[in-house]
Amino acid sequence: MINSPRVCVQVQSMYIETQSQPESDRYVFAYTITLRNLGRHPVQLIGRYWLITNANGQETEVQGEGVVGEKPRILPGGEFQYTSGAVLETPLGTMQGHYEMVDDQGQGFHVAIPVFRLAIPSLIN
Repeated sequence: MINSPRVCVQVQSMYIETQSQPESDRYVFAYTITLRNLGRHPVQLIGRYWLITNANGQETEVQGEGVVGEKPRILPGGEFQYTSGAVLETPLGTMQGHYEMVDDQGQGFHVAIPVFRLAIPSLIN
């Protein structure tokens, strides 16, 4: 698999206070990811890999097919957006990883997901 600049990844994360239980070391975060196909050919997302790191340095790896139960096909100039979540034992952490994609010719490639922060608002300000 090769890396490809053909797909742009944008991430927005937020703390979900109503589902969190800080007294039990349970911090719930949601993240919305937008994938934009900057290439001239359709691409399909077939898998994902995440490395989730909490403030204590504990790492969790998650991998699997598609995202949120889908394997979206993204047309040239098109985009796909989804929201998912993560639960940490600390009020601060990071996520990073890559998507496994394939083009219409069957050529596989990776799209990097840059490191982004999961943090309760009081830690950001």
